[in-house]
Amino acid sequence: MAQKKMGRPPSDNPLKDRIFVLVGDDTKQKLKECKEALGATTSDVVRKGIDMVHDSLKKK
Repeated sequence: MAQKKMGRPPSDNPLKDRIFVLVGDDTKQKLKECKEALGATTSDVVRKGIDMVHDSLKKK
């Protein structure tokens, strides 16, 4: 019987979809500042932003 391969463990919530967004220089600079302040990746900042907007919609 073959040994199980080592590697990244499977995720409970795999990220499989990509979203491409065009932004201007001002938005790109804001994103850079957010990434540096939070020590996060672009994806993390975008996910957090989407969560914040979604939560604000629920409050209305």
